[in-house]
Amino acid sequence: MTDPQIALDITEIMSILPHRYPLLLIDRILEIERKKRIVAIKNVTFNEPQFTGHFPDFPIMPGVLIIEAIAQAGGALLLTEIPDRDTKLMVFTGIDNARFRKPVVPGDQVRIEVNVLNWRSTAVKLHGTATVDGKLACEATIMCALTSRTMKKPVAAPAPAPPASTSAIGESPE
Repeated sequence: MTDPQIALDITEIMSILPHRYPLLLIDRILEIERKKRIVAIKNVTFNEPQFTGHFPDFPIMPGVLIIEAIAQAGGALLLTEIPDRDTKLMVFTGIDNARFRKPVVPGDQVRIEVNVLNWRSTAVKLHGTATVDGKLACEATIMCALTSRTMKKPVAAPAPAPPASTSAIGESPE
């Protein structure tokens, strides 16, 4: 068994993941065991934009963002193995068995643990958990695929037809 790599800070995470505020959802990586598992931390703060509407008088971190944080931790694990990761994106291909057990609220520190179930060169299947104070808040099995980050150029729309010539109002075109 290999020793896990310990502690990556936010600057190192940003060199791996393409996400930026407000959608960069992991703040620190505590452990990485190559192609096997990763442990990350998300510090939940009241000034995050989702709390202005979810819910104004009872702020709860949306479950989809917890799943996204699990995926970002898994993406950080996978992308560390990709030499040309600056030209790649990790995208969701599926989410199975997502369960939300307790609300995550401002002030919580979420511990995200992701274990690899199946690893291929361009796709992974991962099981992730998010806990707060040792209590399970969320778990899910997610599938992600590696894709090119290059954008296709949009096809140019055909030029509009020139307007038909018209005569002055009320005049015959003779």
